[in-house]
Amino acid sequence: MIVKADLGRQDHRISSHRIQTKKVLHIINGEHFAGAERVQDLLGNALPQFGFEVGFVCVKPDRFPKVRHSDCDLFEVPMKSKVDLFSSRRIVEIARQGEYQLIHAHTPRSVLMGSMAAKKLHCPLVYHVHSPVGRDSTRGWANRINTWMEKFSLSRACKLICVSSSLHEYMEGIGHPTEKMEVVLNGVPAFEDLPMRQPPDGTWTIGTMALFRPRKGVEVLLDAISILDRQGIDLNLRAVGPFETQEYKTEIMERANSLGIQDKINWTGFQTDINEQLRMMDLFVLPSLFGEGLPMVVLEAMANAVPVIASDVEGIPEAVRDGVDGLIFEPSNPEDLAKKLATLIGDQPQWTAMSQSAWARQRNHLSDVSMARGVAKVYQKLLTQNFR
Repeated sequence: MIVKADLGRQDHRISSHRIQTKKVLHIINGEHFAGAERVQDLLGNALPQFGFEVGFVCVKPDRFPKVRHSDCDLFEVPMKSKVDLFSSRRIVEIARQGEYQLIHAHTPRSVLMGSMAAKKLHCPLVYHVHSPVGRDSTRGWANRINTWMEKFSLSRACKLICVSSSLHEYMEGIGHPTEKMEVVLNGVPAFEDLPMRQPPDGTWTIGTMALFRPRKGVEVLLDAISILDRQGIDLNLRAVGPFETQEYKTEIMERANSLGIQDKINWTGFQTDINEQLRMMDLFVLPSLFGEGLPMVVLEAMANAVPVIASDVEGIPEAVRDGVDGLIFEPSNPEDLAKKLATLIGDQPQWTAMSQSAWARQRNHLSDVSMARGVAKVYQKLLTQNFR
């Protein structure tokens, strides 16, 4: 449920030895419902089976409170700026009244508030590294500001949870201590039985799903679709997700029109039923240019036995084994992407083998349960060893 954050002040500190229930307060942005928010929502559902009750504080409440699936307490504490000190005080009050024993932040904005709150509360601070903030956008100044804010705030963090080994290497490379970091791979719910899928007899539906913004590389996918269209390959594109800005949406629509492929594209906008959307796709493409951690949508495609063709950036090859679970192509290279698409469209036995392999790999190694188990181990270590 959503809880108002208008709480009275209390003067006692969190006392973890007194509290029987282990409670963790996640501080998140909440304006979108993309990959990082999907991780947060799934942890809210899965962590209780490992002994941890979750609460959420949204500092930019918008889409997350409306579409999440978890039934955790959620407090809306809108920040007026990136350094809204009043919001930090309200988070402290929420944590005290709810007797939360640990703070878990997920973004440069939220970790600044979380750092100040954890210091006041004398409790552990965990930070979830979802993507490399220094390569999060095409806005260099924003990347630099977020990197500085993140590094400043993480001086108090007890543990950094990196969603892939590549992010561990990135954080180590910019000066964060190795001993503070743990790798917990992202995961999504697995299907017990292999979804029954067959390659199409006629038109192929190529799918992609994202919060569309410049680093997601949808331009590369449009160029590849254009190449295949000129080769006479019968396909359509199903593009699921909102655009980050109206200006970028206009730019992409104009590109599709100039390529002459607009009538082959179904722009669905934001959708809540991810699995239903994926079941409409024969191949899933993630053409990111940079800035990924371990994309949740890739794992969700694998869970639905949809073969993946994705760019060779950050954590993607840790999920998709090239030539086994899908195909990896060179970033920013539409010719290479078109070649990989044509390969699978023209080889139905290979498509079938990759479909089955992707499903098995996700189910065995990249589930929401395995993700929650890894995060719970980090919590338990902190609460039993460092903050008795």
